[in-house]
Amino acid sequence: MIARALLVALCLGALLAPSAAAQTPGSTATSTPTDPNALSVPATMDRAPVNHVLTADKAIAIANRQPKVIDTKRHHKGTYARAFLKGKDRWQISYYDPRQDNKEVAQVIINDSSGQVTEAWTGFQVAWTMARGYAGAFGRKINAVWLWVPLCLLFFAPFFDRRRPFRMLHLDLLVLLGFSVSLAFFENANIGISVPLAYPLLAYVLVRMLWVGFRRKVGADPLAREPIRLLVPASWLAVAVVFLIGFRVGLNVTNSNVIDVGYSGVIGADHLIHGKDVYNAFPTDNQHGDTYGPVNYYAYVPGTLIWPWSGKWDDLPAAHFTAVWFDLGTMLLLWLLGRRIRGPTLGIALAYGWAAFPFTLFTLESNANDSLVAMLVVLSLLVVRWPAARGATGALAGLTKFAPLGLAPLLATYDAARERVTLRPRVVLPFLAAFAATAVVVLLPVFFSKGGLHTFYDRTLGYQGDRGSPFSIWGLYGGLGFPQAAVKIGGLVLALLVAFVPRRRDVISVAALGAAVIVALEAGITHWFYLYIVWFFPLVLVALLGRYGEPGAAPPEAVAVPAQEERTPVPA
Repeated sequence: MIARALLVALCLGALLAPSAAAQTPGSTATSTPTDPNALSVPATMDRAPVNHVLTADKAIAIANRQPKVIDTKRHHKGTYARAFLKGKDRWQISYYDPRQDNKEVAQVIINDSSGQVTEAWTGFQVAWTMARGYAGAFGRKINAVWLWVPLCLLFFAPFFDRRRPFRMLHLDLLVLLGFSVSLAFFENANIGISVPLAYPLLAYVLVRMLWVGFRRKVGADPLAREPIRLLVPASWLAVAVVFLIGFRVGLNVTNSNVIDVGYSGVIGADHLIHGKDVYNAFPTDNQHGDTYGPVNYYAYVPGTLIWPWSGKWDDLPAAHFTAVWFDLGTMLLLWLLGRRIRGPTLGIALAYGWAAFPFTLFTLESNANDSLVAMLVVLSLLVVRWPAARGATGALAGLTKFAPLGLAPLLATYDAARERVTLRPRVVLPFLAAFAATAVVVLLPVFFSKGGLHTFYDRTLGYQGDRGSPFSIWGLYGGLGFPQAAVKIGGLVLALLVAFVPRRRDVISVAALGAAVIVALEAGITHWFYLYIVWFFPLVLVALLGRYGEPGAAPPEAVAVPAQEERTPVPA
């Protein structure tokens, strides 16, 4: 009955999303004529435009008195100002430094009717509007304290053991929720605090997953003898999942926005449908939307076939529909994976963990594509016993947002039947063949495009490698090229290392090591954001909860590994 209820809820959620998505409030700023943030140049500097009070000269004079502008001019000699009409009732005064290729170094927004300065920005917040803390820019209402805090409590409370308040699991879950503190500073435009706060948490997750992956004793883990302890019956969590699905889908329909990520998916899908090149062919209002792998754009094709792209950044119902499917699909796969690993209780616990974790809802309400990465990574675990299947799913995950490519060595050498590392051809070759075949099929539109693989690389990995961003310690502080390179190399070395050690492993070990690889790779990228948490979150959840036994099941017998076998080299 519980299983049927979960399946019905998942299906209803997906069916409800598209019918109402077209009524969803608009997205972030666009470049359409009705855009409230559209810029235009006034005809004269000394006369007020029609239906305006201020002249361009007066607006510049007001902006020049701002402390941030005075300080900018002091540090950027020769800076000059230009005045723009912003929408219908505001002025934007931009300051440029001719010694830095006319880079915009300060920006002031003025209300025309009152002459009051409403915004003043310098530094990274000039170029990066997402660093300005605009209310609801990501996720809309989900950022409200009265929603976020209850979700944190819902996520943590069922796994709290009153008899052992200092369980390691409690700390693990609190660390995952700890990213909320960093996000709170980001939402208040304080990236100087939000960025460095995220890295100790990433480091903890990395170390913890390595600890679980390397210390786990396959077949003899003492935690496997201990049933997973929930504060409430599993049936209650199943009911909660049903309600959370309804809440998540309802909030997506009524109060969510489509950020540039979702917009990119719809544009790419439209190009695929009409036989156009995907890469180096995006419109001016989303010039770098072609930075993702082809699988990302394939995933948006069904929704775009139902709700074709209008040619502009509007409500984008196809993006809403697709984001809901990513979310529900991940939840369903986690439920199936948990049932396969331990039983129904773990399946429900994993699905509930995804449904209650606030950052998965943050991703859904932004209608981003990051849950697609999570869904495909979980699918790779679900089919892990079949080398060819995990090769195909590994390629799909890797050609979505590229970081999961780091999981390929880990998946390639895992012998699920013997629960150990192997280089035997019967395991490795089917994986490699399926991985390569899937990659070739996925990349067919690239092979037949004008620019080919060269353009594909330039627009994806090439662009991402060269882009600047203030949302990582590397981009925020600068001058850290050598440490960043070391971290990147360390991530790649780790991806190769876990392909061979530890030799004994099971699905839980693979999940923990996979999470560690993704976190290590994320730690080295210049543009890091909170949406990326869902890339590793489901693996972390499996690694933390999957170690416990199923309530009411007979405890597994410890399987002793002979000392001689431990000294036996890994078979070729």
